[in-house]
Amino acid sequence: MAVSLIFFSVLLIFLSVPVTSQLNELFFPGFKDFGKNLTLKGVAEIENNGILRLTNHTSRLQGQGFYNSPFQFKNSTTGKVFSFSTSFALAIVPEYPKLGGHGLAFTISSTKDLRGLPSQYLGLLNSSDIGNFSNHIFAVEFDTVQDFEFQDVNDNHVGIDINSLNSNASVAAAYYIDNSTKKDFILKSGKPIQAWIDYDSSENIVHVTISPDSAKPKSPILSFPVDLSPIFHEFMYVGFSASTGLLASSHYISGWSFKINGQARALHFSSLPSLPGPKKKHTGLIIGVSVPLVFFVLCLLSLAIFYVVRKIKNAEVIEDWELDVGPQRYTYQELKKATKNFSDKELLGHGGFGKVYKGTLPNSKIEVAVKRISHESKQGVREFVSEIASIGRLRHRNLVQLVGWCRRKSDLLLVYDFMSNGSLDNFLFDEPKTILSWEQRFKIIKGVASGLLYLHEGYEQVVIHRDVKASNVLIDNELNGRLGDFGLARLYEHGSNPGTTRVVGTLGYLAPELPRTGKATTGSDVYAFGALLLEVACGRRPIEPKALPEELVLVDWVWENYREGKFLDVVDSKLKGEYDEAEMVMVLKLGLLCSKNAQLARPSMRQVVRCLEGELEVPKIVGAPDALDGGNNGKDVVDGFDDFMNSFASSSFEKMTSQSFQENSAPYVSLSTSPLSLLHGRGETR
Repeated sequence: MAVSLIFFSVLLIFLSVPVTSQLNELFFPGFKDFGKNLTLKGVAEIENNGILRLTNHTSRLQGQGFYNSPFQFKNSTTGKVFSFSTSFALAIVPEYPKLGGHGLAFTISSTKDLRGLPSQYLGLLNSSDIGNFSNHIFAVEFDTVQDFEFQDVNDNHVGIDINSLNSNASVAAAYYIDNSTKKDFILKSGKPIQAWIDYDSSENIVHVTISPDSAKPKSPILSFPVDLSPIFHEFMYVGFSASTGLLASSHYISGWSFKINGQARALHFSSLPSLPGPKKKHTGLIIGVSVPLVFFVLCLLSLAIFYVVRKIKNAEVIEDWELDVGPQRYTYQELKKATKNFSDKELLGHGGFGKVYKGTLPNSKIEVAVKRISHESKQGVREFVSEIASIGRLRHRNLVQLVGWCRRKSDLLLVYDFMSNGSLDNFLFDEPKTILSWEQRFKIIKGVASGLLYLHEGYEQVVIHRDVKASNVLIDNELNGRLGDFGLARLYEHGSNPGTTRVVGTLGYLAPELPRTGKATTGSDVYAFGALLLEVACGRRPIEPKALPEELVLVDWVWENYREGKFLDVVDSKLKGEYDEAEMVMVLKLGLLCSKNAQLARPSMRQVVRCLEGELEVPKIVGAPDALDGGNNGKDVVDGFDDFMNSFASSSFEKMTSQSFQENSAPYVSLSTSPLSLLHGRGETR
């Protein structure tokens, strides 16, 4: 009898100890009693009624919720991933109807401590981890923003992501009523949605099914054949991740079931916690209030008249056109507080358009740069709106992201991502605190070129920057180059011709045709980029007033040294000879090619990017900048890019309109203006 009691006690103790390797099922019909089983990160929290809220209506934040313990996903002997199944009820409630703020993703990861970014990265990855095989991440995303960077199909889709946010397979959100009838529906409707994700290990295929009710459709909306064995470790964590961007949505999970080697248990909306109801807005006094209370309120109002009048006089008036501008609109008081009343201690720099301050947004504590347009600036409301409308919708890792904006009477302010390392010219000229190595400079060059290619070909319209220069290239904390300051940008449709505008830009970067025609084109951006290439390689400004007469104009000086066989004599002495000679020669030649006076002789940004990526060789012989035919009847340029012209196929922007070597160039074939002449030319410059 005593032996039996001892055995029974030992058995109870053994059964009470959790064994991670035996965990194979979860069932959470709400999270009120299961909060201790989840690891919550970011702004994620479990509300009083038991619903898991991953994000709220705050911009550029993220939230994750993962089960505390990992699951054993692999057979330790064969290394084959087990089949698994999950079902969960989700809801996406946007801050503004029909304007979703990114999305959420069911995630299987080797860690529950993800170091992802908000906005388009969904809290899963960051810009440097995209496509890295070592990520070991599998996710099914429910995305409500179309990101051109990741080639999203639309702003209402479901996608399967493996180690990247470029979905391996994606489809517009919909469900099957029967085996053949498909019905579309909106993810960001604010209504409950049930999702099922099933992986069949024997068939090596993932099925994703969604529905606006609890009954599972017979056919999945998305199927993707894949063997997850190379992706998964033996033990992996399961959970959810979500994020918000410039616009925000609250992302909810009201119930979740998961099982290894079996079908996940069914969930029913009727047994799950309900979503929070809409907040009621009170616009007047409650009918039926007592007379004494009314009298008391009137007394308070009379005492506050002076304050109210002052508030009305200083109120921020919103005009009709401002309602159509995309990025977030901040109040003047928010930005005033963020920059410590626009303190001189927070001043980052100033230019022709005004001053730029460092700030910290009060709610999110995100560091930003606030550009305050000066009253004396010639950039008025038109240019201000241009910058908002253009950069606010652009998404590329090598462009400075516009976070938001503000207009209060004559005060115009733009809010950008904060670039901790300042601008490129601070690293190149005068006496920089840090000398960029050639490897770092080359990385920056390629980044800016990629950003310009996106502006010219990758966006829904052609975007001409019109002010490419070193001071407008900002450096982030990973020393990536990002092109900023879109105050002079112009947009037009692919295949159309740009109109005539006033001549703006900076001496040394202005293409020769601009003072004659007033037409800014992609070719004039290429010319400015050529000046930037020579700046980075030579450590010299495009026009150096203090230099000897023969060295005054950088492109002419580089050409003379090239003609005399002393090409590498122009290289920045601060590099101390430590650079890749082949890369340096390529960059210098590209600088000369982009600086051709005849627009027809310049390469396109796609050709430039392919050269920098090593996919295309730069011509062996480069003609003089002012040669009408490129130095060899045009053969040095055109023949040098024959492979490009004959085999062009875009993988990055295959749906966009490509630009040939001759686009927008015919009117300028006869130009032979020297950059030096622009010093005395007419037109508005800065």
